[in-house]
Amino acid sequence: MKIEKVSIIGLGALGIMYAHHLSQKLSKTHLRIIADEHRIQKYKKNGVYCNGERCDFHYVIPEEKVEPADLLIFTVKFDGLQEAIESARGHVGENTIIISALNGIISEVMIGEAYGFDKVLYCVAQGMDAVKVGNQLTYDHKGILVFGDKEPGIISEKTKALSEFFYAVELPHQVDTDMTHRLWGKFMLNVGVNQTVAVYKTNYGGILREGEARETMIAAMREVIQISEKEGVHLSEKDLQYWLDVLSTLSHEGKPSMAQDVDAKRPSEVELFSGTVLKLGKKHGIETPVNKMLYEKIKEIESEYVK
Repeated sequence: MKIEKVSIIGLGALGIMYAHHLSQKLSKTHLRIIADEHRIQKYKKNGVYCNGERCDFHYVIPEEKVEPADLLIFTVKFDGLQEAIESARGHVGENTIIISALNGIISEVMIGEAYGFDKVLYCVAQGMDAVKVGNQLTYDHKGILVFGDKEPGIISEKTKALSEFFYAVELPHQVDTDMTHRLWGKFMLNVGVNQTVAVYKTNYGGILREGEARETMIAAMREVIQISEKEGVHLSEKDLQYWLDVLSTLSHEGKPSMAQDVDAKRPSEVELFSGTVLKLGKKHGIETPVNKMLYEKIKEIESEYVK
């Protein structure tokens, strides 16, 4: 099992970052960016830039007949995932490996239900500080992709093949044999960081310093720890400290995706974060006041967009 042809759908911050990296390592025809005709024309006219360099990508529309990808990477926003799953269908073959760099804890389930769980490796993108404004992406830290099998304790041939490919193209990565725990840990971080930075209108520096914003972030994360116990995942204070350590490596001027959405007056992924926490809290009879406050504040911010 060898990975040669890669397809990516979604040119947000992570999509541009990974596509730009891979474009330096693969032939142009072996890296395909899936997008509709309207988006492709916009990309070609205005350009897509990564740390000041114009990207030279090979674009394909969903209807174009192509050979199946060896690796398919989803880097869309959650509200565009269902459409992306249909748009990428022509790139999925019998041996395609699929990973999702989306936030949250359910994108792998949606992709697996569409294409078959045998094709999906669970994945978390962590430690990057990419910021996208318009068609310009900038970042200091690329972070790593952490991936592995859904079932704990095993390393499948697909996981080995993906690790070998990432070594070959020099993309920072790590294999994890307990990806459910890792996904929930990243979810906990996102619940705290994304929402707090957006509500307090700050950046990573604002929650790396001691103060109200940092206290709110950590309190929101601890509500996820409580829920994880009931969900059988068992996050702990040790996990919280691990993710705070990851956070401490990021550029103080950087911002997470939700803060970037709020700045651009775009709909955010609040339902994926505190929306999920509130639903699970209700399910298990756990009070989640901090996430309730963050949810309401973000909804209030979004309600002002049209005014």
